[in-house]
Order: sequence, then C-alpha cells, then structure tokens
Amino acid sequence: MALNKEETASIVSKFGKNGKDTGASEVQVALLTRRINQLTEHCKTFKKDKSSQRGLLILVGKRRRLLKYVQRTDVEKYRSLIKELGLRK
Repeated sequence: MALNKEETASIVSKFGKNGKDTGASEVQVALLTRRINQLTEHCKTFKKDKSSQRGLLILVGKRRRLLKYVQRTDVEKYRSLIKELGLRK
C-alpha cells in the first residue's frame, strides 16, 4: 500500500526544487495524490473495508487543504499542479 523509495524519490524530484525538497506543498500534494489513487483502487476491490475508506477520506481532506493553501499563495503554481496531476476535469 505505501509508496516505495523509488516512487517517492521520482515524485519529489519531479515536483520539488531539488531531490530532497519533500516539504514543498506541491510535493506533498503529489505524494498524497499517489496514495489516494492507490487507496481508491484498494477500496474498489474491498468494499467492506471501512477503515481504509475512512483513511481515504482523511487523505482527500488533507490534499484539499494543501491545494487551497497553494491556490491562496501562488495561483499559477496551483493551475500547473492540478493540470499535471489531472485533478480537475
């Protein structure tokens, strides 16, 4: 379920300023999006796993708050982030 080191490093290098920039909001949103996608697939398979559904809702709320922060601080960065992650349709 969890991300392995290679996936995390590739996401951090893609969205961060350097390879160790894990604290940037864009990196955190990208990592949360990856975890949300994995957990969504898990919940589709195991429909009665209510604790995973609750965890999924918590992650979605965290991502929503981080996206709101990014939008408030830098609109252009927000637009490029949601376009690259494919969050809005």
